[in-house]
Amino acid sequence: MILPKPVMRGMLAKRLRFHLPAALGLSILTALVFKYTVTEPRKAAYAEFYKHYDADKEFNAMREAGVFQSVQPVEK
Repeated sequence: MILPKPVMRGMLAKRLRFHLPAALGLSILTALVFKYTVTEPRKAAYAEFYKHYDADKEFNAMREAGVFQSVQPVEK
């Protein structure tokens, strides 16, 4: 039994016609899923956190706790 020779001419172009659009579509789909399941909720969480965040209050709490070496706690 003799095996037929494989067709090599034009094989890359033939495979790319299917694989290139499939890879492009999957990459776009993955990027959209990542955007709406990871980045958008993260941006909303950051916005919610900084809506009520008071940097001066946080600084004073850390200063009172003695976190900073160059800032002495305020004597009351």
